[in-house]
Amino acid sequence: MSILFTHAYYLSGDLKEQKIMKPYPPLGLLYVSAYLTSKNIQNNVYDTTFYSQEDQLSYILEKKPKVISIYTNLMTKIEVVKLIKILKTELYGFPRIILGGPDITYNIENYLKSGADFLIIGEGEETTYELYNAIINNDNFNEIDGIAFFENNNVNQTQARTKFRELDELPLPNRDAIPIEKYLETWKKNHGESSMTISTQRGCPYTCKWCSTAVYGQSYRRRPAHLVAQEMKMLKDKYNPDAIWFVDDVFTISHKWLIAFHEEVVRQNAQIRFECITRAERLNNEILQLLKEAGCFRIWIGAESGSQKIIDLMDRRVDVNHVKKIIQDTNALGIETGTFIMLGYPGETEEDISTTIQYLKDANPTHYTITIAYPIKGTSLYNEIENNITVKPDWETSTDREIDFERSYSRKYYDYAVKKVVNEVEFHREITKAGSRNYVKILKLKTKSILAGGLMKINK
Repeated sequence: MSILFTHAYYLSGDLKEQKIMKPYPPLGLLYVSAYLTSKNIQNNVYDTTFYSQEDQLSYILEKKPKVISIYTNLMTKIEVVKLIKILKTELYGFPRIILGGPDITYNIENYLKSGADFLIIGEGEETTYELYNAIINNDNFNEIDGIAFFENNNVNQTQARTKFRELDELPLPNRDAIPIEKYLETWKKNHGESSMTISTQRGCPYTCKWCSTAVYGQSYRRRPAHLVAQEMKMLKDKYNPDAIWFVDDVFTISHKWLIAFHEEVVRQNAQIRFECITRAERLNNEILQLLKEAGCFRIWIGAESGSQKIIDLMDRRVDVNHVKKIIQDTNALGIETGTFIMLGYPGETEEDISTTIQYLKDANPTHYTITIAYPIKGTSLYNEIENNITVKPDWETSTDREIDFERSYSRKYYDYAVKKVVNEVEFHREITKAGSRNYVKILKLKTKSILAGGLMKINK
């Protein structure tokens, strides 16, 4: 074996995901694997999700690949660094290690110092192909766009690679390289239905300050609608999943594309229930109806806050009242809704949090998730708070989630704020539920809400 693609996400070590049990395959790695296969480069993929590092190392020791390409992101960085240090020993034959992924772009020197030989900055298909050939043939690495490496003890970063313009030239992800059945079985066992992922676009043209565009950039490039429907039909016939999760940042960004998508899905008999993420201003009644007819059962509509002040500070460029209306309209059409909430953004006050609680009560999304804001290196948010960082742990043993900065209140305050929001919203849902008589549950939720509010005040 010449090149192996792998990552360092181990489900067995992720206690949060063990409660959720909704794992998805490493789609990015499978795209790069498929691209190399299309260029007649033999490669293998070792998907670590359902295995341990010991299993992974045994496989590598058996195959002894000359090149190992590892995907890394904010959450897997710590394990990736550990893996690199193990692999760069005589036992494993000192393979050349390539790293790629969204955490690379703004941590180049750190990753090179951790032992990586080459970093791929941005999209990986063409760069990996050229870099692999250069390694095997001992060619000049300086002629390869989109990489970084040490040269004479200095970081050498080549010019940026031009992004793929025609996504229809990309082969479909190499799903056959990994145990897809394990994902389907895990979903089915824990949720009664299975789910798979599809990517239809790359890049996002919006400017949300907390969001990283390190890999695909601030752009919009899309696969033709007939090819997306064709992929859905293939998955339907081959794997028969119960649902599809479109991983795109803004699925309904182009109404013209969506109309074509609807037509192709119906024409090719490719309907599979699906969920997607989008922005409220890219939805209207016509688009919602098309989505429903194409098989959409759930739409995640971002707002991040119920306070217009905070939304504007985030540069979200959306009206919170419009978001609320679109969520309500989507609910009325029989499509489930989801929304994302972020607490602790710079400038947020207790009044903003109260406004967010009322927003969630009024909008009434089917699902909502809450996170505490954290700065990802390379984002506008990170640049704004960089001089106000109060906690910055050791890079190799921590993630950006652990960075803290000067906020309106203490970090502990926001832990209780999350509990306040959840319990207050769930209390409201329970008392407004038709025929609700679960007084014990109602009392517990209100008690927890009051307690969380008290602890917020103590920890200001």
